[in-house]
Amino acid sequence: MTTPICQKCQSSFSAYLDGAVSGKQMQRIAQHLESCVGCAHEFAALRAMQRSLAALGSAKAPQDLGLKLRLAISHEQARRKSNWLDTISLKWDNAVRPMLVQVSAGFAGAVIFIGGIGLLLGMVAAPEPVMANDEPLGAMTSPHYLYSAVRPHAIVTDHDSVIVVEAYVNAQGRVYDYNIVSGPDDPAVTSQVVDQLLTSVYEPASVFGAPVRGRVVLTFSGISVHG
Repeated sequence: MTTPICQKCQSSFSAYLDGAVSGKQMQRIAQHLESCVGCAHEFAALRAMQRSLAALGSAKAPQDLGLKLRLAISHEQARRKSNWLDTISLKWDNAVRPMLVQVSAGFAGAVIFIGGIGLLLGMVAAPEPVMANDEPLGAMTSPHYLYSAVRPHAIVTDHDSVIVVEAYVNAQGRVYDYNIVSGPDDPAVTSQVVDQLLTSVYEPASVFGAPVRGRVVLTFSGISVHG
């Protein structure tokens, strides 16, 4: 039969095992365990379970956990951005676009009128042509490989082959998603590809000087260790 003393003692078992009780409490619990068979049995079971859990050790995170987390975050950001764009588009269609149609009708008439006057003036006094060599206001660039935390190496496969990977690089120059376009796609190959993608740093793609997401196509050499 469980008494209040047993209940109080059993509630302190975990702290007792961790050494988180005072010396007097530890002495009282030890004396109670010597005289109470039921509590001694409960304590032995708890200590055995604690030892079993300690023997298991801590679980190791998957090698591609970082890439999967970045992929999940990227998808969530894309979903939120899509919802935001849908809201703006709806407001545009319902409120702004009808007003712009009315304004543009009057503006178009004014442009035609002014254009006609300009054409007549041009026929009377056409200026000399001017040559211009202006630089473009902006440019689009693709991601460029900078460096890697590990030395790039060939992928170990069951047979010699070429592995083509399509990698997606975010605005910070890190790979957030990938797709094996050709070559072996087994877990061993995928793990090696992910290891190299996660440690690679790129100069991100840019549009008019602003970093944006981009895509690169990478080629890995597959080498068989059985050949």
